[in-house]
Amino acid sequence: MSFQRASGVLLHPTSLPSPHGIGDLGQSAYEFIDFLERSGQTLWQILPLGPTGYEHSPYTMNFSAFAGNPLMISLERLAEDGLLDAGSLSPLPDSNPNRVEFDRVIPYKDEYLQQAFERFRDTLEGDRKSRYDRFCQEQAWWLDDFVLFMALLEANQGKSWSQWERPIAERQPEALKAQTEALKERIDFQRFMQFKFFEQWTDLRQYANQKNIQIIGDVSIYVCHNSADVWAHPKLFKLDPETLESAFIAGVPPDYFSATGQLWGNPVYDWDACRQNNYDWWIQRFQATLQYVDLVRVDHFRAFESYWEVPGDEETAMNGEWIPGPGDEFFKALNDRLGSLPILAEDLGIITPEVEALRDRFDFPGMKILMFAFAGGPENTHLPHYYPQNCIVYSGTHDNDTALGWWNRAGAEEKQFLAKYLGYGSVDEVEEINWVLIRTALATVANSAIIPLQDIFGLDNSGRMNDPSVIPGNWRWRYGSSDQLSVDHQQRLLDLTKLYSR
Repeated sequence: MSFQRASGVLLHPTSLPSPHGIGDLGQSAYEFIDFLERSGQTLWQILPLGPTGYEHSPYTMNFSAFAGNPLMISLERLAEDGLLDAGSLSPLPDSNPNRVEFDRVIPYKDEYLQQAFERFRDTLEGDRKSRYDRFCQEQAWWLDDFVLFMALLEANQGKSWSQWERPIAERQPEALKAQTEALKERIDFQRFMQFKFFEQWTDLRQYANQKNIQIIGDVSIYVCHNSADVWAHPKLFKLDPETLESAFIAGVPPDYFSATGQLWGNPVYDWDACRQNNYDWWIQRFQATLQYVDLVRVDHFRAFESYWEVPGDEETAMNGEWIPGPGDEFFKALNDRLGSLPILAEDLGIITPEVEALRDRFDFPGMKILMFAFAGGPENTHLPHYYPQNCIVYSGTHDNDTALGWWNRAGAEEKQFLAKYLGYGSVDEVEEINWVLIRTALATVANSAIIPLQDIFGLDNSGRMNDPSVIPGNWRWRYGSSDQLSVDHQQRLLDLTKLYSR
């Protein structure tokens, strides 16, 4: 479906400022929404909200495609609910206010969340109990599996579910019943955290919607092997029946980002099994996502047409092959069950005419990246003169360097082409490249334009969120204070937004 002409900002909630070491759903999130409103923006794009594991990637290492990340729960909001004493909240000292130090944040926040749970459990009555019971009942279809999985993961010292005792790994009913009784308190703790996460998130989304701001959520096509999703629905994935490990894993072949490709490590789907199940699990994913966001970006859209499958014992993504995806049938099933959906297609990478045809048959907007536009000459389809209206243009995404970081590393030929294309007399005349790309994005015919907050701030490579060619150290950037959302940033963005009818 096509979207109205609009613009917005890309920022994951963990990148918000907070005295507790990681961005959360408290005051700074509301201040960010106020900034969006004042600067004329009507879109806020986020990354997947799920709880993360190893290296904290919200795309490849999430414990659930349905759950929320408890690290985003605002401690101040818990105090407002009477579940913590506001005076007892001690800030987590920052060694670097622009980085999330997960190894420090996790035990710090867990202690407060445990305290809040104990008070919640002791005061569960009246309206609070009614809201909690309603949440647990309405979300039971994914919540019950998830909270048991997380309690079992903790009881097994973080070992992958495929290494648990076989009766539990295979979900034998008697074994699950026994564990559910034995781990009741830890299960209840997990259920409490999901309740508070989604309560806080729902309040925040309603605040955004009241200010005419829609939230673009993200459905990552793959899920982590060590997740409640794969443990609860193993037949939907290509697993080795003996070891229960991934027989085949996902990734992409060598490309712009990596000479050996990207080996993500996620199990690939058994699409025949998904089809036989009427795509129920997938349809529930979209239903769940649309409970909490307004628009859905489908990450790695091309895999629905064909996907790169690599044997599970490979160390790089080079020795894989393209396997047909579910294609039209899948999206027709979605439409039949849920109607026409507000889907955006992440169609970057190796895109074939077949992928473009699938995207266009369902009228999904694709993506254009300005940072990709100025290498390769006038035929580069990321150049604005190729854009259809039904697309989304970005200066860059969470997977790219910042505009300034890119410009500092760009070659002379690429810089010269940009200067010539945008009407400069020479490269020396190009100043504030971040605002050059912001202006160019907003001026295009693309219906939607999204700018990473780092580019509004004019940050260099230190503000990069993710480098897909490097596994350690990603997903940690955050800004230090809401004061950085300056009046100057607000006014410049507002002026350009008005100028280009966004």
